[in-house]
Amino acid sequence: MSGLAGLPNPPYYAVIFSSRRTEVGDGYGVTATQMVELAARQPGFLGVESARDVNLGITVSYWRDEESIRNWRRNVEHIAAQERGRADWYEAYEVRVAKVERAYGFQR
Repeated sequence: MSGLAGLPNPPYYAVIFSSRRTEVGDGYGVTATQMVELAARQPGFLGVESARDVNLGITVSYWRDEESIRNWRRNVEHIAAQERGRADWYEAYEVRVAKVERAYGFQR
């Protein structure tokens, strides 16, 4: 994942997933890529931005509305990835959902 997500004018929602990884890496990269591809096919998905260093990862997915977020949370493949994450890949994580009411930026 690279670059900034091209998003519509607000309002829309952001799901912010902040995590600390364990030392277990088996299958993590493949699953992370699959989850982004799967999310992109979900109704209401608007985009994603992600960054990770050695200690902290932050992924922000953007959604049209709260119903779209709820539907993504119920996706069986996403649920299986979450279970694997809790069992193997994450030391800790936090999920925050926010409504974006204003957005602006700069591009050279």
